[in-house]
Amino acid sequence: MKRATSIALGLCGIWLAYTQIPPKPPILSLNKVKEDLYQITGHGGNVAVYVTAEGVILVDDKFEIDHDTIVQIVKSVTNQPIRYVVSTHYHDDHSGGNAGFIGSTEIISTAKARHNILKHKQPGVTVNLVPARITFSEECSLFLGGKEVRAVFLGRGHTDGDAVIYFPEHRTIHTGDLMAGETPNLNYTVIDYAGGGSIVAWVRTLDDVLKMDFETVIPGHGKITNKAGLLAYRDTLDKLRSRTTSMVRAGASQDDVEKMVTAEFGWKRGGQNFQFSFPGLIEELR
Repeated sequence: MKRATSIALGLCGIWLAYTQIPPKPPILSLNKVKEDLYQITGHGGNVAVYVTAEGVILVDDKFEIDHDTIVQIVKSVTNQPIRYVVSTHYHDDHSGGNAGFIGSTEIISTAKARHNILKHKQPGVTVNLVPARITFSEECSLFLGGKEVRAVFLGRGHTDGDAVIYFPEHRTIHTGDLMAGETPNLNYTVIDYAGGGSIVAWVRTLDDVLKMDFETVIPGHGKITNKAGLLAYRDTLDKLRSRTTSMVRAGASQDDVEKMVTAEFGWKRGGQNFQFSFPGLIEELR
């Protein structure tokens, strides 16, 4: 009996020790986009790192757990401090790191992205996301170390507060999740209806993005691409809208529509596409 008790206590001690070990930070990678512009990939949305003589500007900052790793990666390319974080939208895989930056760094987002954080619009997120202290409604220009970063709001899409971040010197944009993943599959594409998203508006917004003077595209998720790649993504998104609209208005069953978006667009049953987008998609296009 004593031996059994000792074993039980030992196992309990091992379990307690195990549960108190902090999780290891996910592995992130650094890619060079231009001479002074980098991309951090892995675990969450893509981060852009713009190095200037007076400090660093980040676009997005992944999850809260990624903060320290992002800081270390930035230090590997410059001794300049991180001065600003410009958020593309409010989701925790793009703005969760705000919690670690808010004390030393100014965070900028659209007013609607701030509102969505304050109103806890993202389904299933239990952590308290930290909103930006500086917001804009249409356009915001940031000048640091003789360089410019421009953030613009062109309309609803993935959410109702998506910003496109423009680096004029390099004719490069960061789309946030207005482009997520690569065509022909849209398996990373989520229409956040709780956060004001709309597939109809999304296509129109991308039409306006494509009018901008850029060539290189840093997407919210996936590999760096170009204007042709963004156009292909826009066209695939519009095909999803068109195919779904035709089926819904022809009286197709929900199961048939589910089969179509799974087979033709790479949506995964049980995934975020179906969980957060599918009911709203059917309703919007009815």
